[in-house]
Amino acid sequence: MSEKYKIHDSQQLYFVSFATVNWIDVFTRRLYNDIFVESLRYCQQHKGLELYAWCLMTNHAHLIISSETANLSSILRDLKRHTSKTILKAIQENEQESRREWMLWLFERAGQRNSHNEHYQFWQQNSHPIELPSNELRRQRLEYLHRNPVAAGFVDAPEDFLYSSARNYAGRPGLLDVLFIS
Repeated sequence: MSEKYKIHDSQQLYFVSFATVNWIDVFTRRLYNDIFVESLRYCQQHKGLELYAWCLMTNHAHLIISSETANLSSILRDLKRHTSKTILKAIQENEQESRREWMLWLFERAGQRNSHNEHYQFWQQNSHPIELPSNELRRQRLEYLHRNPVAAGFVDAPEDFLYSSARNYAGRPGLLDVLFIS
């Protein structure tokens, strides 16, 4: 892996993105979205994750994060591991999931191609962390992250998207508490 995409100092702010394998649109169901949100909240409360911004799209997530007290790479690893296991279990148990067999087949196929997996692979392996050392870069990535649902045509205004910190930045209650980028 390139040095460019490594977390060198967990106390710095990083923009990270990670996607489901094959860009499968898993996050179209509230059940799966809520698992992701609860997992982020858990990492905030118990693992030292400092969340500045977030957006969960149908097949990927963007975060601006840091940690004063823990290893950020470890937090991301644990977040991805937990969400993959929990969401896969939810898919398997959701009898109303019309795409269940298809999604599980794709996740299993991806898992068979990767020796790091026991059975399934849910997330693509990389997160491409990008350090944000300047206010200019932070504002740029924050704008990009919050405008993602607008660009996808889901909402007209960023703060109208439920699964995003744009609500917090607009002075509305969000699903997660965030630290603000000034």
